[in-house]
Amino acid sequence: MTTSHSSTPSGSARAAGHTPAEHTPDTPTGTIIAKGVDPYLVDGSQIAEPPTTLRGKLKFLGPGMITSAAVVGSGELLTATTLGATVGFMLLWLVLVSTFLKVWVQIELARWSISTGRTAVDGYDDVPPRIGKRGWISWLQLLMFLQFFIGQAGVISASAFAFSSLFPIGPEPYSLLSIGTWVAILVVVAIAIHSFNRYAVVERISTVLVLLVTLFAIVMVFLLQGTDFAWTLGDLGDGMRFQIAAGSIGVAIAMFGMTGVGAGETTAYTYWVVEKGYAAWTGPNDGSESWVSRARGWISVMKVDAWVSWIVYIASTAAFYILGAAVLHPQGLIPKGNDVMVTISSIFDSAVGTWGGVLFLLGAGLALFKTILANVPSLGRITGQTLAVFGAYDWKDQVARDRWQRVIMIVLPVGWGLLGTIASSPLLLVIIAGILNAVYLIGAAIATVYLARTQTDPRIRDGRPTEVMLWISAAAITAVGVIGLVNAF
Repeated sequence: MTTSHSSTPSGSARAAGHTPAEHTPDTPTGTIIAKGVDPYLVDGSQIAEPPTTLRGKLKFLGPGMITSAAVVGSGELLTATTLGATVGFMLLWLVLVSTFLKVWVQIELARWSISTGRTAVDGYDDVPPRIGKRGWISWLQLLMFLQFFIGQAGVISASAFAFSSLFPIGPEPYSLLSIGTWVAILVVVAIAIHSFNRYAVVERISTVLVLLVTLFAIVMVFLLQGTDFAWTLGDLGDGMRFQIAAGSIGVAIAMFGMTGVGAGETTAYTYWVVEKGYAAWTGPNDGSESWVSRARGWISVMKVDAWVSWIVYIASTAAFYILGAAVLHPQGLIPKGNDVMVTISSIFDSAVGTWGGVLFLLGAGLALFKTILANVPSLGRITGQTLAVFGAYDWKDQVARDRWQRVIMIVLPVGWGLLGTIASSPLLLVIIAGILNAVYLIGAAIATVYLARTQTDPRIRDGRPTEVMLWISAAAITAVGVIGLVNAF
């Protein structure tokens, strides 16, 4: 696996073959994680002092943008909009609460990862009880391939649906020919982009697309102000009153489960913080106070990264929710699936002109495809390490790891595209996927608490308030997972 960065922190430049020059702690000095250097090999050769100011920390953000790219997609565009259409502005506050609570599990698992140099799937295998010499979550990971497969097949077909609506191939925009051709185009683009298997490529593309989609969502919300669907500050105030109407508890639970980072994004985040360099710059835990200082410093950078990404995807999620609450709810329209895009597009088309509907479909298609671009490498790494845990190859062998990931990142989008094209309504598969996702939420929460308590060095924890937030976050996620299981059965 190859990793590169355009800027690096102060400290040793040995891995790039550079001699450190005189500089302030926040001044970039060249490349530390050089091309060809394995970021998963935390041996002390790439140690670097972390930046100490907020401005310095902002230079080393990135993993969170990849996470945001995976989050701000089908869950926000389709689900949050539908939930807004169902209950109006009433549950706007829950967008803030649900996304805020989940970040604490994300941060704690990443803290463990930076301090140990290991990634989530590897750590999950340590969580008891063990079944056949493997941790129980490792077996769940094998089953999660099905959930990942079904979910992303739906995302890529929805993205193709949006682009086909604007640029149909053949006489009928929603024909198998047009949708299938667009799916094929998106699959080819995704494979081509990730053929390099480079962290830097994933980060740059994710950052650009996340910012574009966030800007798109906010612009569409403010476009409403010149129409019959204009919202007011009073509407937003009503949505922040922490209320749940009778009969909307099920919708509220669904919103909590579907907005913000999920178990998959939390798991994938550990790979990105390692590949960014946070773990290698921290170095192996030698018990020294200097290691504690570096670890706390790079963990601080990671926390800024996580919270900045939270601000970005909460803006997008809230914007999509407001679209549903302001445009669809007053009309009693609760469209499902891809109909959300067509319905809102037609409303913009009549309210602000044809260009408004076209802009919405373009933005919607980009938002959904961005999720695919983020999840090809994310799920590719999760899939690859899961296979390694079960003995398919040695994860520590960089050449073998890179070869497996390249193959997986071709197989995944091709498989998603085929399923998304031919399966119009795979009800049984969707039910199975829902059950697996609920269990995975529970597993990720339990694993994070276990690893934080047993393997994270106590010297780099943040104290009682953070621990309380972790327990609240884990308990809330577990509760939603249990409720999801009950509903599925």
